[in-house]
Amino acid sequence: MNFRGLLSVTAAAFITACSAPYSEQQSVTCPVSLLVLGVAQDAGKPQIGNINDPAWNDPSLRRLATSLALIDRRGNAPKRWLFEATPDVKTQLHHLNIAAPTDNAATVDGVFLTHAHIGHYAGLLMFGHEAASAENLTVYAMPRMANFLNDNGPWSQLIRFNNIILAIMVEGEPEQLGPNISVMPFLVPHRQEFSEVAGFRIIGPNKSAIFIPDIDSWEDWDDAGAHIEDMIADVDIAYLDASFFADGEIPGRDMSGFPHPFVSHSMARFSDLPSAEKSKIRFIHMNHTNPLHDPNAGERKTVKNAGFNIADEGEEICL
Repeated sequence: MNFRGLLSVTAAAFITACSAPYSEQQSVTCPVSLLVLGVAQDAGKPQIGNINDPAWNDPSLRRLATSLALIDRRGNAPKRWLFEATPDVKTQLHHLNIAAPTDNAATVDGVFLTHAHIGHYAGLLMFGHEAASAENLTVYAMPRMANFLNDNGPWSQLIRFNNIILAIMVEGEPEQLGPNISVMPFLVPHRQEFSEVAGFRIIGPNKSAIFIPDIDSWEDWDDAGAHIEDMIADVDIAYLDASFFADGEIPGRDMSGFPHPFVSHSMARFSDLPSAEKSKIRFIHMNHTNPLHDPNAGERKTVKNAGFNIADEGEEICL
């Protein structure tokens, strides 16, 4: 079966096997894969101060901040790269160590950062000398993001102590990580208080994915000359911003100006796509208020019935 537009039987089996809690996952043996380490918005779920969230009392409802891991098992020891260094990086690295163990469990081969919002880079501190005390961990960042880390403490201390080294990326130019593995950054419109905002195209030996956890709107990207539908058509999996499901999700707040495409809007925009294209989409980066976190929510069934997918922690997809 051709993967274009449809998950292969093998990949679909891995997703089914790995959507269970980490402790129940089956081992995955594909040479190169993407592992979902978190699906929540920057602050995770439950969010700080939200005392009525049932996730406080039910650990099965807790979700970590959005992150992916790229794993290359083709050598004597796996190579691993993180996408985002989240506030939950300690737990996420533990899960990665179970899925792809190495002799150096306290670090990875590199970290790709999309931008300077807390859920995407704050976890870099865990690689400092108070914690992992990493040595020359490569952090891939766009120019403004790199300058922000270099010019501001405590991030600058990581550089000064050689815990991390910065690899400055160029839009549209792939970073070659190994044989037939590369990551290409592209810019997306989103709040840019401290840095530009990037998405990534992740290219494996056989399949590819895009990762866009944050974007203001698909229409703003249209105005810049880029169209998300073209990107979806050119890859096999698309992890897309699903911060909020619909307007009215947060009581008492006017959400009309929120800088994210609502899932309901994305589904409407993509409604005319062929089913093979819809099935590539896996919504990710869900705010703690997003009903898609609830496994029994009607909104979750609506997404599935419309032909789309929702990223789950622990799922692993072969590339």
